[in-house]
Amino acid sequence: MAIGSKDLTTTDLDKIEDSVLIEELKKAKEELFNLRFQSATGQLESHGRLKAVKRDIARIYTIIRERELGIRAVPAVAAAAPKAKKAAAEAATTEEA
Repeated sequence: MAIGSKDLTTTDLDKIEDSVLIEELKKAKEELFNLRFQSATGQLESHGRLKAVKRDIARIYTIIRERELGIRAVPAVAAAAPKAKKAAAEAATTEEA
């Protein structure tokens, strides 16, 4: 049984671009802050959610680092985007000439 959010499994994270991963990381950190605050004030009802969010954050950091090291592949959409931009730029320069 995996602990964490159901929508943040490693297979789902593999399909997400880096910029979206960074946004997910920011959301998770914000949620962790709010959960810690609730815990400190005695308002937290689900202590298991703290553990789940921590694991989500660790999972996102791992995916980002593996992509930096080349261990995990970048999604095809994100990898194709720079090539498409480069091709469009080359086409624009040949049209101008």
